Amino acid sequence: MSYIIRNKELLGIVCATMVLAFSANTFAAVDVDAAKALARENSCFKCHGTDKDKDGPAYTKVAAKYRGKADAEAKLIHHLTSGEKAKFPDGHEEDHKIIKTKDTAEIKNLVDWILSL
Repeated sequence: MSYIIRNKELLGIVCATMVLAFSANTFAAVDVDAAKALARENSCFKCHGTDKDKDGPAYTKVAAKYRGKADAEAKLIHHLTSGEKAKFPDGHEEDHKIIKTKDTAEIKNLVDWILSL
């Protein structure tokens, strides 16, 4: 019986280690300073706060909305690069500003930072 318990404990430790390693690798690749710099250069913080709503939702709310969704990154990249409509608190809509970079790695880094919040 103690053999089974030890194996279950070992399995739990191994699983926890794998989850932590995967999580660390997922978020370790995000260059937070570069993401914030790109957001500043594109005036993203004019409409979005990191944790406070402005005209647009806080990035923490965006991350919560997309958490666990397989297509989250693709949807946010599309939103930043397509100029699709953005809805404002007063009900009006405007074309979302298109991010001023053609470097897909920079855009992905920004999106990954937002989703990590």
